Amino acid sequence: QESPMTTDLISHQLVRYLEYRGVKHVFGLCGHTNIAVLAALSKSDSIEFVNTRHEQLAAHAADGYARATNRASVVLSHLGPGLTNAATGVANAALDSVPMVVIAGDIPSHYYGKHPHQEVNLHADGAQHEIYRPFVKRAWRVESAHLFAEIIDKAFRLAESGRPGPVLVSVPMDIFSAEVDVATFDKAMSGTTELAKPGLDPAVAEQIVTNLLAAERPLLHVGGGIVLADATDELAELVDHLQIPVSHSLMGKGAVADDNPCVLGMTGFWGTEFVNASTRNADWILALGVTFAEADSSSWEEKYTFRIPDTKLMQIDIDPEELGRNYPLQIGAVADLKPAIAALVAAAKRLAPEGVQRPELLAEIKRQRDDFRARNTDAVTSDAWPMRPERILAEVREVLPADAIITTDVGWNKNGMAQQMDILTPGSVFTPGGFATMGFGAPAALGAKIACPEKVVVSLVGDGGFGANPSLLYTAREKGIAAVWVVMNNNAFGTIAGLEKAHFDTTYGTVFENADGPVTTDFGAIARAYGVEGVTLTSAEEFKPALAKAIASGVPVVIDVSMINVPTPTSGHWNIMDIYSPGSGIHHAATS
Repeated sequence: QESPMTTDLISHQLVRYLEYRGVKHVFGLCGHTNIAVLAALSKSDSIEFVNTRHEQLAAHAADGYARATNRASVVLSHLGPGLTNAATGVANAALDSVPMVVIAGDIPSHYYGKHPHQEVNLHADGAQHEIYRPFVKRAWRVESAHLFAEIIDKAFRLAESGRPGPVLVSVPMDIFSAEVDVATFDKAMSGTTELAKPGLDPAVAEQIVTNLLAAERPLLHVGGGIVLADATDELAELVDHLQIPVSHSLMGKGAVADDNPCVLGMTGFWGTEFVNASTRNADWILALGVTFAEADSSSWEEKYTFRIPDTKLMQIDIDPEELGRNYPLQIGAVADLKPAIAALVAAAKRLAPEGVQRPELLAEIKRQRDDFRARNTDAVTSDAWPMRPERILAEVREVLPADAIITTDVGWNKNGMAQQMDILTPGSVFTPGGFATMGFGAPAALGAKIACPEKVVVSLVGDGGFGANPSLLYTAREKGIAAVWVVMNNNAFGTIAGLEKAHFDTTYGTVFENADGPVTTDFGAIARAYGVEGVTLTSAEEFKPALAKAIASGVPVVIDVSMINVPTPTSGHWNIMDIYSPGSGIHHAATS
């Protein structure tokens, strides 16, 4: 005789599954479609719900959390406006290959076609999950309670495997409250949560290393995939053994610590002439976990950064669609970068057991670095008020410990950081690369600090990005999240203002002003209104001690530092400049 079936509510079993997965935090916002899940979470001893005032904040915080833990984060959303509010943050995670499981309430399954409250159905009934289809790895709508366990298990596995990214599980609210056979969840939790990852064939590894050893001007070009694959140690070992120069994309910043003598720097529009010349003149390039994005590749125009196929390209990536996407390949390999680079190291030690020494090259890299720093000396040491951005970045680096986590937004805090600020611990900088989302950096710091409470977390953000949604300070206060936000306040959407000024001789719509003059915002005062410590500086000399004090305080702190709006210096190329002003060679202009 069969044992009687044991049933329970889907919402309760979902929480049990999340506990089994090791989930410690769920980020989100309430709505009438998901409160059954919130009620179930309230009974969990191991999962904490991180409540935000806007779903975009929840998604960005979950993004920062996933980057810090290297595991899929969880977002709980309401239907309709909740799901669309979160969409920007989820798309940002998607374009940066960050694993995330979005669980969203949906309309009751028995109301298909009736247009119940907040349903999106102009083109199809029960179709809110279709909104996410262009950017998530997969979007499910749970049609039957007995399939829920199987779907949520697939969702986590897909989010974390291959090229990581977000997935959506849209759940009609009646299914959250439905009874289900517990055995369906027992079955889902009976297997492994870890998948074996593909390595690199030893013969292919040997051929790649052979080509690098035979090259006159070999180069490694690396991206954010190195950090996603947790392959930074293996990469450093390969670099040190062969002393091959390393260039990186924006997302590859810190894949090799910047104090490694082989690191050239970032390529493309924000890169220096020395870095771009090095990539353009290489005879063999091995690309690892990098997408050859437009700005990093100077709009793919060969006279600026990469000259491929004159340069011979080898590329390894977990995603076959990235192999040869923009440049032809001599060797392409689909593999997880951690075992792949380990195979390259093993091959390098067989083929060149004593390693390779390139003292002249390393001396030239150092000379170029020193020259760049020397050209920045006046800005870095300037007492000007508003502050020079170069000094802000330099003093942040001086104050922060080597393993501090830095989150950036867009503008000087991203482009200047990548060009001028040393990242000393691989994987310690979180920046919005693919989507370049204004508003990412500040909430990402929430998730990073929750994930790594023992580490210093500092967010470098502009006033535009921080001002987009300062209600993140509510969450910081409620949860006691002791991150520090440095608001580089130039009273403008500064980078865009510089573009518009240079090409159209106006800053219309980009500078915060009205007919009476500048309309300034005191973000220190805003922080204090939220019950968070806020500091509004009045001179450059106050900044460094204020930052040190904020870090030591152990509480959330906002530092408002006025900053002059000057462009990030660049000799690079991006074709948007030719669209604005063909043939002029104009980039950005100062607006302060």
